[in-house]
Amino acid sequence: MAPNKTSNTATYTGIFTAVAASICCITPVLALIAGTSGIASTFSWVEPFRPYLIGLTIIVLVFAWYQKLRPKTQEEIDCACEDDAKPSFWQSKRFLLIVTLFAALMLAFPYYSNLFYAQPTKDIVYVSQSNIKKQTFEVAGMTCAGCEAHVENEVNKLDGIISVKASYEYANTIVEFDKTKTDLPAIRKAIESTGYKVVEKTTKENK
Repeated sequence: MAPNKTSNTATYTGIFTAVAASICCITPVLALIAGTSGIASTFSWVEPFRPYLIGLTIIVLVFAWYQKLRPKTQEEIDCACEDDAKPSFWQSKRFLLIVTLFAALMLAFPYYSNLFYAQPTKDIVYVSQSNIKKQTFEVAGMTCAGCEAHVENEVNKLDGIISVKASYEYANTIVEFDKTKTDLPAIRKAIESTGYKVVEKTTKENK
C-alpha cells in the first residue's frame, strides 16, 4: 500500500476510534440537545473498552504522523508519479493536524462534558427541617462526569430539590429534598428519564 494511502487509512481510523472512545459521554449531551433523554445510556456498554480505544487512537495517529514525516526512500524519490503529484488537502499534514486535535478533544470529552449542562438557578426557600429528607439512589449505567451532570440536571428540574449529587464512581445519586413538594417516585422517574436505571438497592440517609 502506498505511504499516502496508508497514512490516510490511519488518519480515518484515528477519527473513528477517538469518537468511539467517547461515544458513551457524547450521547448524553446529544440527548439533551435533541430533547430525547432516554437514549443517554445507549452506548454505556462501550465504557469498558474505552482504554483500548484510547490506546488504539494514539497508536494509529502516531503511525499516521510517522508516515507523513519519515524521509522518503530512494525508490519513492525516483518515482515520477510520487514526485509530480501534489497531495490533496485530505492527504496533507494540515488535515492530519486537524484530525489529531479533533481526536484529542474527543478523548478529553468526558472531562469537560459537564460544561454543556446549564446549572439551574433556584430561589432559596427555607423549609422546616422536619420536611427535609436525604435519599441515596443506586444508579446503573453512568460512566463519566457528563453522565453525572445529565442526572443532576434532570433531578434539579423538580420542585423541592435542595441538592443533588450524582457519582458514576460510586454508581449512586444522593438527593436532598423537601418531602412536601416532591417524593421518591418522582425523583426516581426523573433519574430514569435519562436512560440510566435506578436499581432496587435504594438506601435512606435521613428522615
